Amino acid sequence: MTSSAKRQRTEDAPITRSEIWYQDGSIVLQAQDTQFRVHFGVLSQQSTFFREMQGLPQPPDQPTVEGCPVVEMQDDVSDVMHLLTAVYDPTFLGQKAIPLPYIASLIKLGRKYDFRKLLDAAMERLEFENPTTLSEYEARLTKNTPHYSPTRIVPYPGIILDMLTVARENNILTALPCAYYRALTMPLASLFDGIPRGDGTVSSLAEAERRQCILSYQKLLGTQFRPGYSLAWVNTWAVEDSCAFPKQCNEVRNALRRYFSEQPKIYLLWNPLPTTVLCAVACVPCEKRTIDAMKEGRKKAWDELPSFFSLAPSWNELKNNL
Repeated sequence: MTSSAKRQRTEDAPITRSEIWYQDGSIVLQAQDTQFRVHFGVLSQQSTFFREMQGLPQPPDQPTVEGCPVVEMQDDVSDVMHLLTAVYDPTFLGQKAIPLPYIASLIKLGRKYDFRKLLDAAMERLEFENPTTLSEYEARLTKNTPHYSPTRIVPYPGIILDMLTVARENNILTALPCAYYRALTMPLASLFDGIPRGDGTVSSLAEAERRQCILSYQKLLGTQFRPGYSLAWVNTWAVEDSCAFPKQCNEVRNALRRYFSEQPKIYLLWNPLPTTVLCAVACVPCEKRTIDAMKEGRKKAWDELPSFFSLAPSWNELKNNL
């Protein structure tokens, strides 16, 4: 983590002390131009990386600050600050919702330096928001609406794109199908123009993720009308024999087919069925058949969701590379 050139920069470059600076600390971590004075024992208690480092002899030309060895980290200063905040604040992980930048830092550095408990805690929140089962996905929706807002990660405009980025950058494959799907339920312009976060920055996808979204969007648009999927009922069945209003129900079905075709949108996991659609269906048997068809279509689509994004044929074959 240290070289002669880097040690020279440590001595010559203007250095800032962070707010994480313990006078009785035994090691100084330096990320970019910022130093953090912390305790070797605290770090080694949670990280096998620092536990093994603590037992190594220090080189004679090791730079020091106030008698503490300086260890340079090739990491972004904000990631190190987020990590150390979680290490030293016993209440941090107990918060109901944690900002996504902290989640991203704990996953990134938790993997790199083997802070296993912090990594697992951050992973649990990201996977909670991007589940692997249909029942959990539907449970995350705002009651009686198709809309979603995070509860264990602090929400903000653009968080859906940012969660996808965090999952992809860290190879959290189990979170990707849901994250990709949510991105495709947003206006397509968001994938190209990004979404202002409200703090002067813009949430946007990397070119590879944007390309995957566009390819999958075309695939999903066509799939949802195929037999067995969510909108197959507008194409492939006539009204129930017990239908009280055959002419009206067929007219409704034809009108809905035209509407869905003229208003390109992803409806594969559409739930709950909008009241406007149910009100349009003229009789109870046809309403029930519509609901049942949508329910079965959602289940089939969810089971195959990883394959729509070129991830794996099924959920069981998705493995996180951590």
